[in-house]
Amino acid sequence: MNDQKLDVMGEEYLDLPEDHPDVRSRLTPQQHERRWYKNVYKGDDMPQLSVRAVLMGSCLGGFMALSNLYVGLKTGWGLGVAITACILSFAIHKTMMAAFPRWFSTEMSILENNCMQSTASSAGYSTGGTMVSAIAAYLIVTGHHMPWPTLAVWTFCLAALGVFMAVPMKRQMINVEKLKFPSGIAAAETLKSLHSKGAEADMKAKSLGVAAALGGIVAWLRDAGKPFAIPGMLNVPGTIGGLPLAKYTLSFEMSSILMAAGAIMGWKIAWSLLLGAFINYALLAPWMVRLGAIDGSHLGYRAIVQWSTWTGASMMVTSGLFMFALQWRTMLRAFSGLSTLFAGRAPSKTEDRLAAIEVPTSWFLGGTLLSGLGCIGVLYFAFDTRWWMGVIAVLMTFFLAIVACRVTGECDTTPIGAMGKITQLAFGFLAPANIATNLMTASVTAGAAAASADLLTDLKSGYLLGANPRKQFIAQFLGIFAGTLVVVPAFYLLVPNAAALGTDQWPAPSAQVWAAVAKLLSKGLHALHPTARLGLLCGGLLGLIIPLLEKAFPKQQKYIPSATGLGLSMVIPFFNSLSMFLGALIALILEKKKPLLAERYIITVSSGLIAGESLVGVAVALLSAFGLISPP
Repeated sequence: MNDQKLDVMGEEYLDLPEDHPDVRSRLTPQQHERRWYKNVYKGDDMPQLSVRAVLMGSCLGGFMALSNLYVGLKTGWGLGVAITACILSFAIHKTMMAAFPRWFSTEMSILENNCMQSTASSAGYSTGGTMVSAIAAYLIVTGHHMPWPTLAVWTFCLAALGVFMAVPMKRQMINVEKLKFPSGIAAAETLKSLHSKGAEADMKAKSLGVAAALGGIVAWLRDAGKPFAIPGMLNVPGTIGGLPLAKYTLSFEMSSILMAAGAIMGWKIAWSLLLGAFINYALLAPWMVRLGAIDGSHLGYRAIVQWSTWTGASMMVTSGLFMFALQWRTMLRAFSGLSTLFAGRAPSKTEDRLAAIEVPTSWFLGGTLLSGLGCIGVLYFAFDTRWWMGVIAVLMTFFLAIVACRVTGECDTTPIGAMGKITQLAFGFLAPANIATNLMTASVTAGAAAASADLLTDLKSGYLLGANPRKQFIAQFLGIFAGTLVVVPAFYLLVPNAAALGTDQWPAPSAQVWAAVAKLLSKGLHALHPTARLGLLCGGLLGLIIPLLEKAFPKQQKYIPSATGLGLSMVIPFFNSLSMFLGALIALILEKKKPLLAERYIITVSSGLIAGESLVGVAVALLSAFGLISPP
């Protein structure tokens, strides 16, 4: 097998196993795609983009957009939609088939459910993220709502911009680099289990079900507290500088989701996360408290991250863009037809077939232009932002979305807040006195980056299942309409005025941070603490040095920390990094001690834990919203 020739015109390499070293080291990008098309693609063999899939996804996504709006205003975080939608859709359709067999006579195919997931995810997540951050911050800063037509157009254009910007990233990050996108893997594994047949499939389905039950029980006891409550956090005893370790987020979170994500994402990212988190929260943060760069009287995650975001974000941005620059040839291939034109040759039959299922470059160019112009127009007419500043904001968004998507692919966490802060920093220099411009240009970056990462996560599921990516893209785009129709009026109903934010009912912590940064940068860049400016520089340099070290010493790569992991660890709490590290450590031990067991069950069990806790977490949030239960 080692002597097997991988002729670009031959077919020998197509049947190599996925874990064969030649698959990663010797195959060209074209060969990777041909291999997938021959062995995995099923998009022409079963229904995918159907009316019932889009309608189911729109209904479930709209419903879950409400829960994410509620949770976001409460905690600043969003809940995953895709896996929950897969399970709910499967259960609902099975019920409808039993109750109304005349109207619901056939099961939805696995690719229909995958398309449904894309619509639901777009409606439930991509359109609502900006509501709990930049839009709520705008309300805090100005004291009044923007007109609802403005907010509706803004929400739609942001989500559309992100979806179209993801087009050229898909072939590089998913087809060629095969980034993990752990939630995408989990969603695909969940769908496989739901649609499985055979003894081994049954065993995997049972293991996923047991894991889902365990994840759901943990979420119910923690969030609902019935019949007894378990703590949401286990604090580590001890102090640093006289302050409890918990103030520095040095705790253990009672959650299985991030441990499961860590098991999927891999060892290098996970230990890099823990290393960066230890440096940031156990060493740098206490030092900055002593220097006065971090307010020790209100110490906690929000206070620390307002300082550490600048280091972490700059590290992720420079490393992400540097890796983008190194891969420019394969990224160019994403613009379908350009590489063929430059090479002066006719496309092969396989390339023609792939071009027929991938999203065309014309969609990317036309969609990005129209949605980008929509964002620029709203910035100009509604927020008094000069047109050229709007152009800069959209251009910055493309490159920062690349960074956000790469981080999501490696770590399963989209750093939309950190990417937004980079835009806020830039416009703190370009428009230092205009708070509205500072907020809303950053909203372009955060909203579009979230939509791009969400689409790529869904496309990862489709890639593993053999779906037609063009049809999945259409499903994602259609979900934007449903999400906008639901989340915009819901925001006005839940938050009638600025006085509602910052209260016990709606703490809106993410919006508070956005507003605080906008107010700070309205005084100019010198308003940043000198150590924050130094951290910005050091983070940017490390983001360049680490990838260069990996290139210079390829055999020692496993000992060199990931710049993505280090950067992300500085914008999420320590306990998140700890959970992902523990999950990856458990997976590593299993892979060493029980390789066959690990291969069979790590992804399945991890997917079940993510699905179970997500589903129950959404249910508890909705029951709390309607006053049916009182959380502990």
